[in-house]
Amino acid sequence: MERVESHASFGGRQEVWRHASSALGCEMRFGLYLPPAALRGEACPVLYWLSGLTCTEQNFITKAGAQGHAARHGLILVAPDTSPRGDGVPNDAAYDLGQGASFYLNATQEPWAAHFRMEDYVVQELPAIVERHFPASDRRGIFGHSMGGHGALTLALRHPGRYASVSAFAPIVARSQVAWGQKALTAYLGTDRAAWAAHDAVALIASAGERLSLLVDQGDADEFLATQLRPEMLQAACAAEGHPLTLRMQAGHDHSYYFIASFIGEHIAHHAKSLA
Repeated sequence: MERVESHASFGGRQEVWRHASSALGCEMRFGLYLPPAALRGEACPVLYWLSGLTCTEQNFITKAGAQGHAARHGLILVAPDTSPRGDGVPNDAAYDLGQGASFYLNATQEPWAAHFRMEDYVVQELPAIVERHFPASDRRGIFGHSMGGHGALTLALRHPGRYASVSAFAPIVARSQVAWGQKALTAYLGTDRAAWAAHDAVALIASAGERLSLLVDQGDADEFLATQLRPEMLQAACAAEGHPLTLRMQAGHDHSYYFIASFIGEHIAHHAKSLA
């Protein structure tokens, strides 16, 4: 691995690391915030952030304002890139497919299958790297925004026991029922809707192997609210199954990092309570 950035921040260090990924078959980067407790050598829980369409690790580490909250709670923050990248990695001209738009699943269709295995990367490979090379415990939480919010929900639901906490900002909650999700699911998984359901948060609630409490914040001025996000569908699914959900509609907030920065402290506190 190679450290490509390092900055003092709230008594800790904000770093960016580059490494060769065996799961993805390419070079990857991830942001890593080490709180003061980690710099003292204490084993700290790790909170994984999954970003949305078109983002890299830079969006979260420079815009969310998360470092001070992580320092206070003694949490390591890890923010991977949103997809494999590079000249040998397939891509699409559209922003919502290909590089920058992995949707955090393992593709089975060509030309995507060889590289687009972000579920394996986020759930298995990246935590193994973090826990081997840094003062990290095996207590993990996961959260994210938009495409990444959906990724956080689905990965937590698909891997019971892997994460102690989960939350999301403006997630795509029913991937198989909205245009963003249907396009990506068709490309990455083919036309079998049963395969789609295995990566749809609303569909997964009914078969959830554990009842992790879900915290979801959604801006009521979000331009994608009615067409792509549909939080009322997650609310209905959780109510039907008795799955714990706190859905907060935030007045006047849109889909941007201004929204995320406004409530990031509350989300980190939510995770810290379970990760302590």
